Amino acid sequence: MTGRKPLSGPVAVPTGRLVRIAGLGGMTAGIAGNVAAQALGQVRRGSRPDMRSLLMTPDNIRRVADQLARMRGAALKVGQLMSMDAGDVLPPELADIMARLRDQAHFMPPKQLQQVLNRNWKPDWLQSFQSFNVRPIAAASIGQVHRATLKDGRDVAIKVQYPGIARSIDSDVANVAALVRMSGLVPRNFDLNPYVEEARSQLHEETEYEKEGAHLRQFTDLLDGADQFEIPSFYADWSTPEILTMSFLEGLPIETLSDMPSDARNHVAQALIELTLKEVFEFGVTQSDPNFANFRYNPVTGKTILLDFGATRTLDSSSIDGYRRLLRAGLKEDCEGLRDAAVQMKIIEGDSAFDTQILGMIRSVFGAIVSREEFDFADRSLAEQLHREGVALAEAGYVPPQIPMEILYLQRKFGGMFLLATRLKAKLPLRSLLTKFAN
Repeated sequence: MTGRKPLSGPVAVPTGRLVRIAGLGGMTAGIAGNVAAQALGQVRRGSRPDMRSLLMTPDNIRRVADQLARMRGAALKVGQLMSMDAGDVLPPELADIMARLRDQAHFMPPKQLQQVLNRNWKPDWLQSFQSFNVRPIAAASIGQVHRATLKDGRDVAIKVQYPGIARSIDSDVANVAALVRMSGLVPRNFDLNPYVEEARSQLHEETEYEKEGAHLRQFTDLLDGADQFEIPSFYADWSTPEILTMSFLEGLPIETLSDMPSDARNHVAQALIELTLKEVFEFGVTQSDPNFANFRYNPVTGKTILLDFGATRTLDSSSIDGYRRLLRAGLKEDCEGLRDAAVQMKIIEGDSAFDTQILGMIRSVFGAIVSREEFDFADRSLAEQLHREGVALAEAGYVPPQIPMEILYLQRKFGGMFLLATRLKAKLPLRSLLTKFAN
């Protein structure tokens, strides 16, 4: 696959539980030491330390990004999720450092890779291949992908799970959650535990490659006849719980479309937004991870390649109904209906002093959609307005309610598609697209 970011280099994945705990613990201790030293310096100068600003320095964020990238697994995955749109919530210099979590790509040395392959395949497995590139074409949080050619002629992409990653999830998530709590990034009164538990459960599911293979086949069936998309074929004969083998599909990073003509950009963005709406309102199942790396573009066919179905979720009917009610009320600018839907979905509590502001932000989104035939995603004024209002809420002491995890996953998917359409500078008939699914 051409156009990928260069990989950083071979670094063995720490596999022992104690080694991983020590790695994350050492990182936390180092950050705490930095904070203490800087705080003491401020006290000596007669000023009162601002502990959050001392914590969120470029040096400390760089330390976090570098250590999570080396650890991989759940530690890196959680960090990547936190940094999806860091530019909207962090100062530019810190956003640049956190963005390294999306770009850094350490990979297993060949010896460690061979150990995983030997454990999962028959001892003479290499005799079945015409070629096998030991340098991966992609590396992420849970595993890395290699290109190879079987002697039967199949051009394949082989996703190999990092050793020990599944066993490390519980301790990794607990350690990263402790770091988040220490950072002050969440309100003091906010109960993080349900979200930590859901992250742990979701990450365990993403390590089950056999289940991901089933999701791959499921989406192949759901999108049968949809000529805008390509999905890799699943090869069960070379797949195991730790290895997922698929057909290799040639494509470019989806972001490269931003330099192409508007027709191509609009076509791809509209197809992906329509697919997202179909997943929610027709299929009842969604690939909930909108990471840009999960979408690639084939300039020869003009199709979008869909990758990575490890985060696929079957949706509860109440969540689907809640979003349909919200969509219907928003498009009709029905304030009372919008409030009822938001209460049903637990986006607002119904009796909070902050409900009016939250509903106002939701109305702003729908107002921007219904007021024009085409929505210009390149216009950042709405996003900037919502960011300002969100910051004002936080400064006023707003503590979000315990929103159901499924609603949060869908918000993340919708938000990810909005970010992608923004990156592609798309201009789409968003009102008419949404209206088709509102009833």
